[in-house]
Amino acid sequence: MSDGHTSAQPPATARTRVGRPLLSLALASMMDEVHAHSGAVYLLAADEPVLEMSVMAGLPRAFAAPWERVGLSAPIPVAQAVRERRLVWVGGEEDMARSYPRIAVVLPYPFALAALPVATPSTAYGAVFVTWPGSHPPELSDRERDHLTAACDRLAVRLERAVEENRPVLAEHDLLATPPPAGAAGTLGTLEAARMVARLPYGLCSLDLHGRISFANAAAAELIGVPVGTLLGTQLWASVSWLNDPVYEDRYRAALLSQHTTSFMALRPPGEWMSFRLYPSTTGLSVRVTRARPVAETTRTGARPGDAPPRLVTISQVLSVAGALTEAVGVQDVVQLVADEIAPAVGSQALVVLGSRAGRLHVLGHRGYPDAHVVERFDGLPLAERTPGTHALTTGVPAFFDSRGQLERLYPGRNDTPDGFAAWAYLPLIASGRPVGTCVLAYTEQHPFPADERAVLTSLGGLIAQALERAQLYDAKHQLAHGLQEALLPNTLPPLPGIEAAARYLPATQGMEIGGDFYDLVPSHGVAAAVIGDVQGHNVTAAGLMGQIRTAVRAYTTVGQAPADVMRSTNRLLIDLGTDLFASCLYLRLDPARGRAVMARAGHPPPLLRRPDGRVRVLDLAGGPLLGIDEAATYPTTEVDLAPGSVLALYTDGLIESPGVDIEDALADLGELLTSSGDLPLEQLADHLVRHSAAAQERVDDVALLLLRAT
Repeated sequence: MSDGHTSAQPPATARTRVGRPLLSLALASMMDEVHAHSGAVYLLAADEPVLEMSVMAGLPRAFAAPWERVGLSAPIPVAQAVRERRLVWVGGEEDMARSYPRIAVVLPYPFALAALPVATPSTAYGAVFVTWPGSHPPELSDRERDHLTAACDRLAVRLERAVEENRPVLAEHDLLATPPPAGAAGTLGTLEAARMVARLPYGLCSLDLHGRISFANAAAAELIGVPVGTLLGTQLWASVSWLNDPVYEDRYRAALLSQHTTSFMALRPPGEWMSFRLYPSTTGLSVRVTRARPVAETTRTGARPGDAPPRLVTISQVLSVAGALTEAVGVQDVVQLVADEIAPAVGSQALVVLGSRAGRLHVLGHRGYPDAHVVERFDGLPLAERTPGTHALTTGVPAFFDSRGQLERLYPGRNDTPDGFAAWAYLPLIASGRPVGTCVLAYTEQHPFPADERAVLTSLGGLIAQALERAQLYDAKHQLAHGLQEALLPNTLPPLPGIEAAARYLPATQGMEIGGDFYDLVPSHGVAAAVIGDVQGHNVTAAGLMGQIRTAVRAYTTVGQAPADVMRSTNRLLIDLGTDLFASCLYLRLDPARGRAVMARAGHPPPLLRRPDGRVRVLDLAGGPLLGIDEAATYPTTEVDLAPGSVLALYTDGLIESPGVDIEDALADLGELLTSSGDLPLEQLADHLVRHSAAAQERVDDVALLLLRAT
């Protein structure tokens, strides 16, 4: 093929061309010597560790589109061949799914592949891969190995010479087989062949390597329902609306890559089933189209002849699972999602999700085991111990066992497989290049794992791993944040003469950010002080500031400052700290002996007072601005009767504020709850209020509640 060829040119690199198509000729010769049906040459980029495809032969470049540019560290055969300076052999579909699951997900077809480095003893220039149909023996013959190795060595020497002569190599035209031109005798033969085909009672189409229709007889047009003129030059699945499904295009790709005859059935509206049989060769495909048997007829397996081949997990299912996994928050959310969506989709009856920590496996969750104790044998297994779960995690290679016998042959003496299950898939969970765990899927009956199923399971394992990594990070941060929050709040409330107290703190149910809600009860000089507040923001800064405010209030109370002075002092402290955050606060001095309470408020929601007769009112307190806004702010006080049996309810806005709910209505509802339940023991009353408050059901903010009952 000359450089003046007018076919589509692959993207050119920065290299200049040599005098003849060096790569194309070398690749064509190499494929011919070993009877391969497709292949490609990659060259190393000049300025980065990347292999770039320079020429492809035998198949459309679209088949290898995901691997046009390949990083040297990528887990694919050509990159491995260059890294390790050796021939890499993939003997078939199962070998590909086991060793290179990412490729098997995209190309789950039976074919064999060899990848070799193009290198001299001192320099690597690139790599070559060639493929054979699925009928190729599972091992590469010595003759094939010798021919390929010698051809790559010769190509490396030529590339070395080109570099020495300052003649870098350019990407070349892909090599696709084309039929030879017909002479006069050939023309007569072609005409007679066309007449013969026209007389056949079934449809015939010819597709080129790109899947475009180059010939269709009248019977094919009639069966498909599209005129011949419309079909020619188009792809079958693109020009016929009822064939516009990826599963049908997949059959074309499978036939072309494996060079095996394939078939499928499709429903032509409104209810007629058509059978398509594809016969591939290295120059294209012949397609035979016939009417299928009536749908009412069934095969020996019970499947109707028109049914599409079963698909383990559809594209829509994968997208749905991926979307759901991105929304999973904690580890248990991930386990639940795997149990609810992934396990049923792949036909598994039980699962265990194992995490890796401190050199051991730990059970993060499980479903489907009748006895929870059976999974304990997984817990605490050292990664150095030889088990299917540890081996899958440490090697990053999934393990599939069709039967108990197969597992026991590889792992004799192990007792990691609970009774009642007969097949297992061990999926390593690798995220960001780091092993995070293993997902074990168990089946109650023997279960063969064909290559396409292994590829799908491996791909799902990658999605689970990413979700699990995020969930573990979330759980760790959540535990740290709320541990800090709890450490800044009082562990217990001190006993006070004449006052019974109960408090509750509930973190927000949305997100994992730490809040600034606080409360405290401080005995001092024969009386007591109570405080509740809310620092603006949901982060560690807000929590730290909350701790400082609570400490300051205790200090000002202990030295005997009046309520108004405590608020003014705290306000000045907040301003002096130079923070941009504000805080609401409600402070009260309790004097149960006199039945009185003196209160000062800084932008905080008003408290509720339930009188001994059961009536509840919202206390309209005088007050000042939020703390931290105005250095000169004052905070007037209000004195309130606190007769024995009265209940004061102090709370933060998280108890009453909820999206779409009017604040006045929420406050009225809280008052009704306090009216109807105010005679409960105080601890029960606190639980009742936070449990039945509308805003507390789905908390978008933290909730703090402090109840005080005069006794």
